[in-house]
Amino acid sequence: MTEPDVPEPDVTEPDVTEPDVLDLWERSVREHAEGPALVTPHRVLTYRDADRLTDAWAAFLAERGAGPGELVGLAFGDPARTVLGMLAALKAGAGFTVLDDRLPPAARTALVARTAAAVWLGDGAHAPEGAHVPAGEPDAAAPARRGRRAGGSDVAYVLFTSGSTGRPKGTVIERDALRRFASAVASRLELTAHDRWLQVASLGFDVLIEEVFPAFAAGAAVVCREDTRALDAEELHIALARTRSTVVELSTQYWLEYARWLDGSGTATPETLRTVVVGGERMDPVPYRRWQARQPAALAHVYGLTECTVSSTFYTGLLPSDAEEVPLGTALRDVEISIRQDGRPVPDGATGEIHIGGPLLARGFLDDEEATARRFVPDPYAARPDARVYRTGDLGRIGPDGQLVFLGRVDDQVKIRGHRLEPARVERALCEGGGVGQAVVFPDPQTGTVLWAFTVPADPATAPLPGEAVRLTGADRDALVAPLEAQLPDWAVPRVLYRVSVLPKNPHGKVDKRRLAAWAAAASGTPAAGTPAPAPVTAPVTAPVTEAAGTGQEPLGTVLALFREVLDAPALGPDDNFFDHGGQSLLALRLLARLRESQPAAAGLRASALFTAPTPRLLADALAGRAVAHP
Repeated sequence: MTEPDVPEPDVTEPDVTEPDVLDLWERSVREHAEGPALVTPHRVLTYRDADRLTDAWAAFLAERGAGPGELVGLAFGDPARTVLGMLAALKAGAGFTVLDDRLPPAARTALVARTAAAVWLGDGAHAPEGAHVPAGEPDAAAPARRGRRAGGSDVAYVLFTSGSTGRPKGTVIERDALRRFASAVASRLELTAHDRWLQVASLGFDVLIEEVFPAFAAGAAVVCREDTRALDAEELHIALARTRSTVVELSTQYWLEYARWLDGSGTATPETLRTVVVGGERMDPVPYRRWQARQPAALAHVYGLTECTVSSTFYTGLLPSDAEEVPLGTALRDVEISIRQDGRPVPDGATGEIHIGGPLLARGFLDDEEATARRFVPDPYAARPDARVYRTGDLGRIGPDGQLVFLGRVDDQVKIRGHRLEPARVERALCEGGGVGQAVVFPDPQTGTVLWAFTVPADPATAPLPGEAVRLTGADRDALVAPLEAQLPDWAVPRVLYRVSVLPKNPHGKVDKRRLAAWAAAASGTPAAGTPAPAPVTAPVTAPVTEAAGTGQEPLGTVLALFREVLDAPALGPDDNFFDHGGQSLLALRLLARLRESQPAAAGLRASALFTAPTPRLLADALAGRAVAHP
């Protein structure tokens, strides 16, 4: 079968008068040609190597229709190839989009259709049909040929975020915004060619942009893992030390797990690690101060949104002892932060909605003019007649020291494990499945890392007594969760579900989530949030269950006690499923870390082991088997 005729790309001389994001890359290639650009477990690509390889990839893309205004889709399971694909797409004059391998098949298919990419690159199991895999090495004999030079207002990338309509929003970032962002972050973090930034974010998450382009702008190296599997705290520590990484960016909850592991093991951050960038959720001042007092690596607390090209503010100072909040910091170069009420700026110190302006704003949402007009609004207070601001929906104030402070949400949008979510999207999905008349979804009050769902049955005869919350398990739970898992990413699926007779209201007419949490606490026999909690378990305690695991080597009670501790579920039984009782990736990391403290057989066990051994009994059996195999 012959290839269809493709119009010859325009290879006229580029307009060098307009700066481009590739100028930053080309400067690093000139100044650091033999320095490492991309470090993988199997190979180190210098800037010269990576430049030649991505030139060849860019020619491959241009021959297949990629160019200014077009998108290149990336669906690799390999982070390094994803980074190379991003750079190659920009060299072809096109933008890129990255397909998250965690999305269910139906959601992936929908996103592929919406992006209408000119060409897809990828070899992952989630890659769409017809995706290409370009040659691993350039042909030295063939002259490199790129696509047309793109303008600053051409698309650089499109990444998708959750939306209240039930359809993820595609955020369109232009090349000039990416150029300015990369340069500003490199400057703020004082990156140099000696830095190595460890890439750990999910490939569909906008933090990937921050891990890659500021490093390239500074001539630094991006350190890639072999795959996209999540690292637990100990694995992260080993990877940082082994790769001599100097910078890493972690979500707030992931950072807390790492900090907890460091404290528990009496370990300091690796000698080479100089900065840990943390953001995504509200930060508690207590662990922040503890880190700053104990760990040599500095913290950079960041705040930003996909619609504003990742991070907009950075805080890198020592937190004062009397600070009640960890500041979000001050604005990056080219970012304008203002606090407004009803669209009008308020004086410093007053509370209002955080608005972000400046040239780092996205063009808008892909094929959604209504949502774009609603969130990106004209700024009548700016000197430029065409200036816009983005309404973040976050409440904040600017303190006397000029630092931005986060004070909550204007609406009900929440953040789960670093991802923004409109609960209404999940609530509608619960009600669409049948059998549910009403639903409310919110993060668990204790940790904020797991979604709870309270449902009112469509048939009143199946409702519990007023004031009671019945925990759904087994087939009842599966009937509600299975349809959600088919259309939502894992972090957006409620893992703890209750059935109630009514959704109680507070005096303002809104659902009283505090009362629902109290009903849930009464059902499980645990105190509600805000009441004194029992003292934490400091060492594995054998529960009343004295039955041993199958081989007789590992007491089931020890494992069961840790399940109960991590899940905060004192009534959990030996055959209860970790994921049915609120378990998720971060809690799995915590469970494995606790096991390693006292069980030698847990050494080297990955959190993914819980997918095959999700109950205390199965995991105890697995540990006993490892103990026999490796005495």
